[in-house]
Order: sequence, then structure tokens, then C-alpha cells
Amino acid sequence: MRKKSIFMSLALFGAILGFAVVAAAQPITLTFANQNPDTSWSGMKAIAPWAKQVEEATNGKVKIQIFYSQTLTKGKDAWEATKNGIADISWCFHGYWPGLTPLADVISLPALPYTTAEKGSEVLWKLYEKYPAIQEQFADNKILLLFTSNPYLLITTKKQVKTLEDIKGMKIRMSGGPPTEMMKALGGTPMMVPMPDNYMSLQKGVIDGMGAPWEAIHGFRLYEVVNYYTETPFPAVYFSIAMNKKKWDSLDKEIQDAIMSVGGLEGSKFWGRNHFDTAKDGVMEKVKSEGKSIDIYSFSDEERQRWIDTAGKPIWDQWVNKMKEAGHSNAQEILDTAISLSQE
Repeated sequence: MRKKSIFMSLALFGAILGFAVVAAAQPITLTFANQNPDTSWSGMKAIAPWAKQVEEATNGKVKIQIFYSQTLTKGKDAWEATKNGIADISWCFHGYWPGLTPLADVISLPALPYTTAEKGSEVLWKLYEKYPAIQEQFADNKILLLFTSNPYLLITTKKQVKTLEDIKGMKIRMSGGPPTEMMKALGGTPMMVPMPDNYMSLQKGVIDGMGAPWEAIHGFRLYEVVNYYTETPFPAVYFSIAMNKKKWDSLDKEIQDAIMSVGGLEGSKFWGRNHFDTAKDGVMEKVKSEGKSIDIYSFSDEERQRWIDTAGKPIWDQWVNKMKEAGHSNAQEILDTAISLSQE
């Protein structure tokens, strides 16, 4: 009888141990909220590939479950949804929240001397690493990486913008912060419209045009409703891939380090390059397949300088003064560092 009892105890212990091993082998699933569709350029070239990078870096211990097209949370609610644990990780567009991370807004000042999203993303991450005051403004969530768009194009529906005078009075969708201030200085009317709503807003004439990167033109099929494209000294915008802090703290350091091996500087550059820089080719292929074409108007050097003098450098000074008034005495240093890093 005693032998039977010992055998049953060993069997039970073995079963419990087996269940523990199976449970330990189960990957940790992290939800990822994203406003863009899975068929968007960013979905195909940045989001899904990066999720795979995380899974490979953690040797399968982490699985990313992506919720596309605002199915987990609205894009404009992503930051708070991450903070509150509705999403473990979110794609966060900081243009939705003017004043949330104002020091990082330096990267979205007009006419900065970087021309690609990969470079802008590199600059932004280095600024984040260098200045604790910038880190403090992102402190509600764990920042896995930061990235920028390429400087925006001006796309319009009814007329080609060729001069400073052409844009006066036009209703142009811009993101918050410096891009909005630039549009005011140009004499246009800045409009705040969530990206998924811009197609219909352009189609119905709610807005006359918008600043947009190639990725959004591709992902939201904006080429179907706009007729004119103008290269301007418009600013870029910036984003974070942010994670809920409690969820982050619950992960073993080995897993944290593995995730950050595809985050940080290299992750930021990857997202800038794949999310934005490669998207122009995608737009051109899409338009060509539909029997259309895109004609891009470029300013003369003289006209470009007019825009910079009117709504470029004055916005730099305005930003510096505003930050100093808010108690950030090193605002000019942050701007100078951004310019210097952009030129490297």
C-alpha cells in the first residue's frame, strides 16, 4: 500500500512538473495596436517584419499579436491605451497630442537639414538618449524606439501650389505642434484630421490638401483623390513604439535585452527606412498599375528660400522661445544638436 502511495505521489509530481515545463515553454503574447491596415506599406514593410524580429531575437519566447486598422484602439487614443494596459505595445503618432512631448517636437521643425526618414529617426533617438528632459516627457510608457517620416509633400485636390501666394487661405491638414505653426505662418488654415479620415475629407472638400509622406499616400490610397504634388520645406513628423511599463517590468531582463536589440537606435533607423523611405517606389508602382501618373512640382531655389524665410527659421525661433518660457533653458542647445546630427 505504501509503495502504491509513493508511486502515485511520484506520478503526480511528474505530472505537475510536466505541466510546468509546458507552461514555461508557452510564448509570452504581447498585443500591438496599430491604426494602419495590414496591406499598408508600413504594415507590410515595417510592422510585420519588426514583429518577426522580436520573435527571433527572443528565440520564440515572445510573440507579437498585431491588431491593425484601429481594431484594438483608435490611433488618437494609442498613447493612453498603452499607459492603461489596453494594449501592450502601440504605434504612437505624436502629432495627435500637441504638448505631450514638446522637446521632441524639435525633430518636426520645418526645413531641418535631413532628407530621409532613416536619418531623422537616427537623430531623434540620439536626442532622446542624450537629454533626460526629453526622456521625462515620454516617461508614461516604455519607449522601445522612435522614428520619423520623411519631410512631407504638399498634396492638393484643386490646384497646384507653386508659390507662397498660392497656399494662402487654403485648408490644409497638418499635424499638431510645429507643422501647425508653420501652416499659420504660411497663411493657410491648418486642419486637424485623423489620418484614416483624410481620404473622405479630401474627396468631399472638407480640406483642400494636406502634408503627407509617401507611406500615407500609399496606405490610404490618397493618390485616388489628389491631383497635385509639391515638394516643399515641410517638416517631418515623429512616432514612438511604446510599451506599457507594467508589462515591460514583468519581463525577464534577458527578454527585455533581446527586445531592445531590435529597438533603440537600430530599430529606430529600421522603422524610418522601411516605414517611409521605401514607400515612394510603392506609390509609383501602384499608380502605374492603375494607368495613372504623378507629376511632382519642385520649387526654384528662390521660391524655396521664401518659404523658409517666412515659415521655416521663424518657427525654429518660436519653438526655442516657447520651450525656454516653459523652463527648458537648453532648448537652443537641443535645436543646435538636432541640426548638427542631421548634417553628419
